[in-house]
Amino acid sequence: MLGGLMGEKKEKCGVFGVWGGEQAATVTYYGLYAQQHRGQEAAGIAVSDGSKLVAHTDLGLVAEVFSEETLAKLNKRATSGAIGHNRYSTAGGSAACNSQPLLEQYVGGQVAVAHNGNLVNADALKRYFERLGHLFHTTSDTEVIVHLLASPEQQGSSDPVAATLRHLQGAFSLLMLFPDRIEAARDPWGWRPLVIGTMPDGSPVVASETVALDCVNAVFVREVEPGEIVTLSDRGIESRRFAEPAENLAQCVFEHVYFASPSSVVFGQNVQVTREAMGERLAKESPVEADCVVPMPDSGRSAALGYARSSGIPYREGIVPNRYVGRTFIKPTQQQRLNAVRLKLNVIGEIVKGKRLIIVDDSIVRGTTTKAKVDQIRAAGAREIHLRISCPPIRHPCFFGVDFATRDQLIAAGKSVEQIRQFLGVDSLAYLSQEGMLSCVHMASRHYCTACYDGDYRIDVEHPTTDEVGTRQLKMFT
Repeated sequence: MLGGLMGEKKEKCGVFGVWGGEQAATVTYYGLYAQQHRGQEAAGIAVSDGSKLVAHTDLGLVAEVFSEETLAKLNKRATSGAIGHNRYSTAGGSAACNSQPLLEQYVGGQVAVAHNGNLVNADALKRYFERLGHLFHTTSDTEVIVHLLASPEQQGSSDPVAATLRHLQGAFSLLMLFPDRIEAARDPWGWRPLVIGTMPDGSPVVASETVALDCVNAVFVREVEPGEIVTLSDRGIESRRFAEPAENLAQCVFEHVYFASPSSVVFGQNVQVTREAMGERLAKESPVEADCVVPMPDSGRSAALGYARSSGIPYREGIVPNRYVGRTFIKPTQQQRLNAVRLKLNVIGEIVKGKRLIIVDDSIVRGTTTKAKVDQIRAAGAREIHLRISCPPIRHPCFFGVDFATRDQLIAAGKSVEQIRQFLGVDSLAYLSQEGMLSCVHMASRHYCTACYDGDYRIDVEHPTTDEVGTRQLKMFT
């Protein structure tokens, strides 16, 4: 969101849901565990017994939030289905009240909502509802969805869920748990991934990534299409549309560059294979003489394999990660990120000392953590460090769910490649071109969002911020 919340981090999360079968809460737990990379700040599960919903949410990793005792209690109530959510620093900031799924009581009964994405018109909608006297219990944009759903106009429509979704602007892959069903929806632009599958017993499941389906032994069926609502219930899987898909989709290419699991199939292609292809293209675009190619763990490993294969330069694991430290990119504060870098990486001096290294990483966002990594490698005795990045420079903020929301957070927004090289202290620096990156994905380039690289936003992110315009955005109420 822009406006008053613009200074906070945006959310990029993971969702999972299952309807029917045994131990739905435990199945959801494993689905969230497989998607822990999508958010490490909070986790939650909401369950249905067919008539009532209950939820358990808290700050922390999935394994920290859910004990065996907690799961056992949820499983007793999860006789119909469950949804879950992984979260990291969101538009509302770090607070337990912002943990999802959000469980609310409204005129239509109970609903639990798990949301991956970011709504660019949430501020205007929230102001409108506040003028009507509505109270908000969180600072997350997700709560706006519940207030929309509960509004008289939506409740008076033939399909309240579809009517609600038509008023959301921005990115959302969304799960809504009702006592008798799960509604899964994806915005018409298709920014965030969302897939459906079936368990061995036939129970339908939905997840942000296919890696979660693999984890629970579910079979991939298909993606939730942009503009589609998929209902999971005792009747199985049913589908309807709330909007037609955009003529040119806006699938987030950064899912392939960094965020998704290498094991997942995202937007129809495997992430590992795609990242290796980006590394191969990077080697062709930016060759350099060196003794070995070294990945920056873990996110640079796939591209480094491709770079080494294409260049013929030996691949070496010269940096060993501490597996017990989370992903530094999604830590809530800069100081936490820097501390995590020092704990996370151990440089193997015997491999890097006196060597000319090509260090391959997936991206540079703020630059400070990259500099800390480079300093470690230089201190270990590397003779030359040639940094290669498997995507273009990130020069523009993302308003659709990735954790860089203002230009002052982005090193490439105010510095040239040469200035970034000097800041990082490397001997050379090269990025993959945007054309090269897009040549590695299967669909036409017009179907991917590249706004963080080129500033080409598919929708107007300078959304209305005044009360008057907020009212106009809700003509159905006037």
